[in-house]
Amino acid sequence: MVGFVLKFDGNDADGHQLDFYDAAQAMMGFQRSLAVTTHLVLNGKVITQAPSLKNARILVIPPEEGSWKVKATVVGSILVGAYSVGTAPTDTPLGHLVHSAYDYVISESLGFHVDYDKSIGEQYEEMKKQGTANLPHLDQSRFDSVIEKCERSIVEMHRPIVKSETATSAQLSYFNNRGEYRFNYRLSASSYDYMVEEVKDSRPEDILGRISSYNINTYKGRVYVEGEKRSIPFVLGDEVRGTDSVSYVTRSLSSNAITRSYEGGDFFFRAFANRAKNGRLKYYHIIQVHDPRLSN
Repeated sequence: MVGFVLKFDGNDADGHQLDFYDAAQAMMGFQRSLAVTTHLVLNGKVITQAPSLKNARILVIPPEEGSWKVKATVVGSILVGAYSVGTAPTDTPLGHLVHSAYDYVISESLGFHVDYDKSIGEQYEEMKKQGTANLPHLDQSRFDSVIEKCERSIVEMHRPIVKSETATSAQLSYFNNRGEYRFNYRLSASSYDYMVEEVKDSRPEDILGRISSYNINTYKGRVYVEGEKRSIPFVLGDEVRGTDSVSYVTRSLSSNAITRSYEGGDFFFRAFANRAKNGRLKYYHIIQVHDPRLSN
């Protein structure tokens, strides 16, 4: 099985109690974020509603005595190569890909950057080399869409912490037949603030980056910025959604994807930086692109 845990701590949670409504909303957010992520890994498509999950089910295990902990398992009948979701523990390639994908989605949502190529990308490529059958196409842009679809659900997972305050934090983990392993972050009032509160810089800045992913339907993507040492989400403003500007974005993405040397893939743009309450950069709202060919 592929198993996940959501455990609340502090305040009433230490006495094995949570506000009923907030606990129910948190569990729904937990289930929905798992379903949307799992559906992408198994089927290669992004869904908007948890009931649309195909080829798997998410089952809940009764709470354990002495803690406020929710355990969920992903079970199903779909076969990917030699592995069945219903029988594969998390130390198989498929199980590891599922829990790594969920870790990636939650981490990025909470502002903890994970290198896609060195995490999910490497696992995915290794499974393809092994000839895993029926493996759907997975790329960073699809995970970006999943992160966007899961944002509200992950906010709801904070409810016992920030609404009724019947807990002070929550820990996410995954488990297999050998034990339980914590993810390297906690849900807290600070992570909630990061997700729901943001400040837009008063002045735009000119930036040089490299497009690492882009969704043509949402006008959103990620751009690697050297000064930040990470890929930053962006959205194209209405004023730069024309054919020429979008073509510039896709040229940068294509160049970087093909050569990996970033030659010819530089992307110049002007944008407002949107920051979390703690000052951490969340995303760029792009208002102008500077393709030299557009100014000739």
